[in-house]
Amino acid sequence: MSTYDVAVIGSGPGGYVAAIRCAQLGMKTAIIEKYSTLGGTCLNVGCIPSKALLDSSHHFHDAIKHFEEHGIEIPGEVKLNLEKMMERKSSVVSQTCDGVKFLMDKNKIDVLEGVGSFKDKTHINIEKDGETQTIEAKKTIIATGSKPANLPFIELDKERVITSTEALKLKEVPKHMIVIGGGVIGLELGQVYRRLGAEVTVVEFLDRIIPTMDSALSKELQKVLKKQGVKFHTSTKVKSVERNGDEIIIKADDKKDKEIELKGDYCLVSVGRRPFTDGLNAEAAGVELDDKGRVKVNDHLQTNVENIYAIGDVVRGAMLAHKAEEEGSMVAELMAGQKPHIDYNLIPGVVYTWPEVAAVGKTEEQLKEEGVKYKEGKFPMRALGRSRASGDIDGLVKILADEKTDEVLGVHMIGARTADLIAEAVTAMEFRASAEDIARMSHAHPTYAEAVKEAALAATENRALHI
Repeated sequence: MSTYDVAVIGSGPGGYVAAIRCAQLGMKTAIIEKYSTLGGTCLNVGCIPSKALLDSSHHFHDAIKHFEEHGIEIPGEVKLNLEKMMERKSSVVSQTCDGVKFLMDKNKIDVLEGVGSFKDKTHINIEKDGETQTIEAKKTIIATGSKPANLPFIELDKERVITSTEALKLKEVPKHMIVIGGGVIGLELGQVYRRLGAEVTVVEFLDRIIPTMDSALSKELQKVLKKQGVKFHTSTKVKSVERNGDEIIIKADDKKDKEIELKGDYCLVSVGRRPFTDGLNAEAAGVELDDKGRVKVNDHLQTNVENIYAIGDVVRGAMLAHKAEEEGSMVAELMAGQKPHIDYNLIPGVVYTWPEVAAVGKTEEQLKEEGVKYKEGKFPMRALGRSRASGDIDGLVKILADEKTDEVLGVHMIGARTADLIAEAVTAMEFRASAEDIARMSHAHPTYAEAVKEAALAATENRALHI
């Protein structure tokens, strides 16, 4: 029987980063993955393939809608080759997963393929093709991730009534895709197919899309997506989803409790994700789960069994790849006797639509609820020379700072490249910067980042220079 200092169950961003950090710190490490490729949901059927399709569809959309205004004329018809687009997406996924395998080899981490389940708290069975091997692990990290959630009355046939997994490999562009759920995944994939020519309708139970983010971002994103042709039904409760041949019929109650009926040829169910512990046999190790199926952990991500830890989507908190990575590193360092720390308030959130949406820290709604006195600075992207030069004039940056101390409490942005710009806000807030600190930093001109400086100026005695 092979014995390891650490076994990691699951090879997503949390799992493989945890394994690498453990190996870097001198621990003999194994990673257990039930699929033939490493990388988990994020690399295989999540972050990476969706971004590949977002970029490809963006290029197509620009070619048919915006190239001419830049003086680029394409004679003849610009045609979509969906098969080739999907092949490129698969190639990006394959290269990225191969990269993780390279990192495992480089760090001398044993990759064990099969379904990992606890035999007891120090032994793990790994089953593949009817055969089982058992390893011993002094410590174990559970990193089994999440799966798409569903509503109890919806039957997912994975042909016409689909999850994000199937939406990433459609063989045709839908005529009318109805998206149930106005969160990150539904909006990103909805925009992909809208650009490719589908009619897209989003149905959201709450009163706004991306409801966990600041309301200013929700309003702006919905306004921009409406301009792009996406239709919205907010405050709308789906009651039934039925398939009749190639037609999907959805019945729902709108905000006035009036029944509406929507018909399309595809329905993307995007109502969040659930922690995935199926087959883990956690009870054999004595590991406790909470009422939502998540693994219970303390502030050090340690379960009730002292040698077993859990990270990422399978524990409490935002289901984000970069949050899982930070947790993976933290657990490895704790095991090595170090004292790492994660400030969960400073884990940024991003929506990779175009314009992109990004945020970190407290929303205005949260500050009001907590009774925190704050001041606000806003700056529109359309006031930037860089935005006008590229034609990306939609969006804004909003900075919330403490009314007395001027410490930045939250940064919320929508616009071109905000997924990258948010790192500036995270850095500033990690060092507890004031709005004036950001305002006094030199930002290169012309850049999108100037909007961050201007919003900080606006929060500092309303000193914005360019509005």
